[in-house]
Amino acid sequence: MQFQNKLKQNTHIVCLIGHPILHSFSPMMHNIAFDLSGLNYLYLPFDVPPASLKDAMRGVIALGIKGFNVTIPHKEKISEYLTNISEEAAVIGAVNTVVNENGKLNGYNTDVEGAIRTLSPYKEDISGQTVSIIGAGGASRSVIYALIRHFKVNNINIINRTLQKAESLCEYFSNKMHFENFKAYDLMPPDLVNILNNSKLIVNTTPVGMHPDTDDSPTTNHKSFNKDQIIFDVVYNPLKTKFLQTAEISGAKVVNGLTMLIEQHCRPPNRKQTLLHLNCGPGKKCLFRKFTGLCFLT
Repeated sequence: MQFQNKLKQNTHIVCLIGHPILHSFSPMMHNIAFDLSGLNYLYLPFDVPPASLKDAMRGVIALGIKGFNVTIPHKEKISEYLTNISEEAAVIGAVNTVVNENGKLNGYNTDVEGAIRTLSPYKEDISGQTVSIIGAGGASRSVIYALIRHFKVNNINIINRTLQKAESLCEYFSNKMHFENFKAYDLMPPDLVNILNNSKLIVNTTPVGMHPDTDDSPTTNHKSFNKDQIIFDVVYNPLKTKFLQTAEISGAKVVNGLTMLIEQHCRPPNRKQTLLHLNCGPGKKCLFRKFTGLCFLT
């Protein structure tokens, strides 16, 4: 699909900012959606190191960029440079979608929507259970919020390579959402086998295993998994990470991050839309089919 041939003088620019950025499917996905919808928009990826984030926000306003998505590592820091953030994003403490309304940058969190829709088929399995979250960044915040508010889990383990950050996240959500059943652990795979194996749901919210570092995994110990579990990796490139491959060998149900990527931008027609919330409605399946077809899925 030759999107560059569709540029016009009045084409609206939207974008993705993060660091690194080359792994992302978001530009392809959005440009396909714009093409299917007949919208005169172009979605571009911009690699923005942390030291350049403030300048990037000035650039967005100066260039009249209509809006942008935010990915690693900016989801928490970006709030400092926004005019307003939604109530939900404020509770979560992370923003992944920003709309430029006449120079005012308004932030939202649609990651939580993607997490809810991805995990909703397993709601009865997850409710009242122990879950483990690997990572303590912006994506983990959205997943934790979704699990407490929408899935009513009983216990949450937060596992991170920096224990202090995991502990801080436990304290943050204890205060924000009055949920007390947290435990924090170091990401030391040999010591986590029983903790992971006793979790009904395990979610990897880190970029570990993401292209090009596809041989990496939070754990490669198959004893961490069992056939009664649900294993969710927010990474979508590759579609089946080494983490998911290891879990699948043990018989666990595995879910990759592609569904979350699609779902977080497909809001029901009766909800508030922004330029970056794709109102897919009945066309969502068409978008998913066309996009995954380009990702060499059947």
